Amino acid sequence: MSFRILIYALTPVLLMLTGVYSHAQKESTHWYFGRKAGVQFTNSGPVALTNSAMITGKGCASISHRCSGDLLFYTDGDTIWNRNHVAMTNGTGLLGNVESTQSAIIVENPDTTTNQYYIFTVGAGSSGGLNYSVVDMNLSGGLGAVMTTLKNVPLVNPTLEKVTGVKHGNN
Repeated sequence: MSFRILIYALTPVLLMLTGVYSHAQKESTHWYFGRKAGVQFTNSGPVALTNSAMITGKGCASISHRCSGDLLFYTDGDTIWNRNHVAMTNGTGLLGNVESTQSAIIVENPDTTTNQYYIFTVGAGSSGGLNYSVVDMNLSGGLGAVMTTLKNVPLVNPTLEKVTGVKHGNN
């Protein structure tokens, strides 16, 4: 009986400590898509954005800073635009295709000290395959750039025009 009382007493304390040590997950604060459209998710609800440089009818991806929620960049699988809505340094000519159902996904490097992101792209239909490029946010004065030596690195060919990712338990 005393064990139950101890559990009931410690549960609120453990929940409060969890909140102190948890990290924000704001990577999806900004969504850019379609014809220069976007949405920013705020505490008071979603806000429409019309400042995008991207025009795409299908696949696209965007990423925000995991703690602050500030926009980092977005892509249609062919071009990457930085937070100023300008094509990123070395950010054109990716091997994704704007006609792919899901032309790209963005994954933060599991080693979060690098400030780098992987962009996995797929071509249209069965052409182009699965490729990756690496964006280093330390380059171009903090606006990010695609690393020349890690652009359009082939992984698998052929593929279909869909790609997704799931974080594994070991990162």
